[in-house]
Amino acid sequence: MRFLRLPATTAAVCLLAGYSLLCIAATVVAEEAIRHTTAKSEQPPRKVIVGTSMLNLYGRYPGLDERLTQLEKHIDQAAAQAEQQYPGRGLDLFVLPENAVTLGRASDARERGIPLEGEVLDRLGAKAKQYNTYLVLTLDRIDPESSDVFNSAVLVDRQGQPVGMYDKVYPVCAVGDQDLEGGIAPGTEFPVFDCDFGKVGMQICFDYNFEAGWNELARKGAEIVAVPTATPQTVRPAAYAMRGNYYVVTSTFRTNASIYNPIGMPHARTTDEPVLIQEIDLAYATLHWSSNLHEGRTLKERFGDDVGFVYYRSEDTGVFWSNNPDKPIGDMIRELDLYEMPQMVEYNRRLQDELRGGAPTPGGE
Repeated sequence: MRFLRLPATTAAVCLLAGYSLLCIAATVVAEEAIRHTTAKSEQPPRKVIVGTSMLNLYGRYPGLDERLTQLEKHIDQAAAQAEQQYPGRGLDLFVLPENAVTLGRASDARERGIPLEGEVLDRLGAKAKQYNTYLVLTLDRIDPESSDVFNSAVLVDRQGQPVGMYDKVYPVCAVGDQDLEGGIAPGTEFPVFDCDFGKVGMQICFDYNFEAGWNELARKGAEIVAVPTATPQTVRPAAYAMRGNYYVVTSTFRTNASIYNPIGMPHARTTDEPVLIQEIDLAYATLHWSSNLHEGRTLKERFGDDVGFVYYRSEDTGVFWSNNPDKPIGDMIRELDLYEMPQMVEYNRRLQDELRGGAPTPGGE
């Protein structure tokens, strides 16, 4: 690739300035510091069929039995839609909106909260098992040991059993109020859970306003962040997806439910239907504009339907994946002498630092 060599004019300037050896050394150091591909792109395709909700649960609370019936029908609809869109593939992950089981039950958290174990887990866990899907189940949950009530997102596995739980770390209250969400206890951890398709983390609604959880999920290697929420925000989840280099799946009551890809763009979105189903691939690569990428056409011309991608001219960046189980996207990138965006950035950073005489990048980046 041409950007991996100093242009002739730049080399001449360096020579005239007496810096030719520095320029050459910088180029060598920078090139040795990078690889063509990342660990994700070296893996075979990892297709995941993700479902999420834009489900209006406002209004009078109908009672636990009726609410669970409503959610069961909603999961039925998601499974049917997944079968229609991807016949025979099933559903891998489905996300309910915030407090789906208990929203509207009472204003006081202790009156609103219910145990996970019992009717809630039995019925909704049975739906996860019926459709062989992971389910993000949400409720105001009474902890059986402490009797505290948490705003919880519970990850249920394909057998209908809980494999992980996230308690909202940043519940909200109005200024001047003393009770977080009517008495909700704040959680303390940001766990990441291993599923058979990849790593899942969770955030809930007002967590949008605090970076700590999102950063911690990225540090722990989350590949999908499920966000049950009451707010249909778009800017923050998009920004976190880009910064964390993961997919963000929002599940809401209104306006939109969205899946953001790792460059912060809406990969899929619903603004009118209550269910959104979309296949994503967790063995992906992000590529920035380069003269020989041609907005993805270079890969398409060489590999045809074996490669898939979305490219955004507005961002000069795309997400690329392989549809061939025997040829990872990283192999395709290497074969065409292309470089992923992290390597391109790292190459330029190291070259810049070396040409500054080893001084750190301004701003510490």
